[in-house]
Amino acid sequence: MASRTSARLVPETHPPCYVFDTPAEIARHVATLLASIIRERNALGRNAVLGLPTGSTPVGVYRELIRMHQEDGLDLSRVITFNLDEYYGIEPTQAQSYHRWMREHFFSHVNIPAQNIHIPDGTVPPEKVAEHCRRYEEMIREAGGLDVLLLGIGRNGHVGFNEPFSSPNSRTRLATLDPLTRRDAASDFFGEENVPTQAITMGLATIFEARKVLLMALGEHKAKIVRETVERPATDRVPASMLQRHPDVVVLLDSAAASELSGWATPWLTGTVAWDDALIKRAVIWLCEQTGKALLKLDDDDFRNHSLHQLLRRRGPAQKVAHDVFQWMLDTIEYHPAGREPKRIICFSPHPDDDVISMGGTLIRLVQDGHEAHVAYMTSGNIAVFDHDARRIADLATEYNRLFGIDEEKSREVERLVNEGLTNKQPGKPDVEQVRTIKGLIRWSEAKAGAMKVGCREEHLHFLDLPFYRTGTVAKKPVGEEDVAIIRELIERVKPQQIYVAGDLSDPHGTHRVCAEAIFQTLWALERDGASVPEVLLYRGAWQEYELHEIEIAVPLSPGDLQLKRMAIFMHESQKDEALFPGSDPREFWERAEDRNKGTADRYNQIGLPEYFAMEAFVRWKGKPI
Repeated sequence: MASRTSARLVPETHPPCYVFDTPAEIARHVATLLASIIRERNALGRNAVLGLPTGSTPVGVYRELIRMHQEDGLDLSRVITFNLDEYYGIEPTQAQSYHRWMREHFFSHVNIPAQNIHIPDGTVPPEKVAEHCRRYEEMIREAGGLDVLLLGIGRNGHVGFNEPFSSPNSRTRLATLDPLTRRDAASDFFGEENVPTQAITMGLATIFEARKVLLMALGEHKAKIVRETVERPATDRVPASMLQRHPDVVVLLDSAAASELSGWATPWLTGTVAWDDALIKRAVIWLCEQTGKALLKLDDDDFRNHSLHQLLRRRGPAQKVAHDVFQWMLDTIEYHPAGREPKRIICFSPHPDDDVISMGGTLIRLVQDGHEAHVAYMTSGNIAVFDHDARRIADLATEYNRLFGIDEEKSREVERLVNEGLTNKQPGKPDVEQVRTIKGLIRWSEAKAGAMKVGCREEHLHFLDLPFYRTGTVAKKPVGEEDVAIIRELIERVKPQQIYVAGDLSDPHGTHRVCAEAIFQTLWALERDGASVPEVLLYRGAWQEYELHEIEIAVPLSPGDLQLKRMAIFMHESQKDEALFPGSDPREFWERAEDRNKGTADRYNQIGLPEYFAMEAFVRWKGKPI
């Protein structure tokens, strides 16, 4: 690994795993490695043969390679590429096609010759699929084999579309997709029923023949399968684990994806560690969980029996260490997260319902404390509305205008366009503009109702509709100058003393991460220009809460607070009962929020802290990317 990165090797994993501070750092590291191979081959007059994936994980790598090509003169004219897979039955121009994805995210921005680009053809007739796959293998061999293969990993352990129980001897072939794979792809196709059931994929034997393999994983939703891949015996039930047999494979993770690895989550069990306050807090809370004891009930034997001898020797006795952690955790409990003096606050909400789902109770408290609480809705959320809701609202608007004689002719025309757009929409296709507008208005009205339910004033609600989101599909554009300018204008106008940002690494669609990136870029620009940067607190979305040792502020909620928060979430009727893109969790958003808030309070109580009904948790932004 390059010494200039901050990557840390996780002990006792096979293959070796390196953890980076941020996904951007992983992207730079991988792009630098690829660029060095490309330049080496260029100097020798040889081709560099790359195996490439699609999806959110490698996007940063492609962006960095594009930057290197455009700014540093990286010449990719001798690069030959082979993509891992393609959905079967998908036209190359379709929005979900990997041909189109690769063109839009990479190929159209660099100088790889068209004849050097190879992607399986998802339109090959059934009787010709076997021959097409055989020829794909031949082309890889004719190119000299894959020098480097980039891989992501599915939640079920698939690599490429080699689903669980794929044969390690398999070659490029037509594969049937696992139900979990199809469920995870549902948002790309606007519904699971539209996801193809088959795909053409490189086989595991093809993957094993690559000279070097880089496996990347980002986010907490990949943590469990990463652990199974690198800490458990190899099994065809987890195809990625078969990479343990490869002579040169490296796993590259962010801290969220590494969170369940033993050597990362409990490093004191694998060797000597440098004990700082953060690691002590983590270890002692872990000890409470292992023993079932509260902090102030731990004794020396508990530390010795759970491999914490060195902590006891350095910072003991047990009661002193436990009392320190008890006080640190007690200090996180804060009824008044913005203080008692009136302040201006901005809660940045990536989707129109993240504010009330993630920190609705805290918004209630901020309003009660007399703060000027603003909410900035960063995206329209229009892709997450069912078609029948859009049709219903279009009909309602038309009838309203007819009853009151308000430009009935134009209203009928809009209704016609909406109904035609919905009727003629092909499965997996994005909506027409009129439908996207109607769906955006639905989310707009729900967001207003939800925020006002917790006490925010209408004039303090800001609908930014950031340009990066306006694609009509789940795939979004990179954050640009226009996005930053919109956020900056709001911050300079409101002049907040405190900002809340979604710091969620588990968002399966990546919107939270992109929105956070846009806010951080804005804050860095303000700092460079000499402006003061307000306090920034990070909250989690609907998917997962911070671990106890990570929490820096915990806001207690009463039963009444939680009930009011629930009513605010209920204002988002288009997401109630059944959301269009619910993720892998079958619970409704209000159930997830309440279970999480009560669970956080329970965990505080279990380690001996005061007992509360529910809690919302936050960490402070340290000025770095997430």
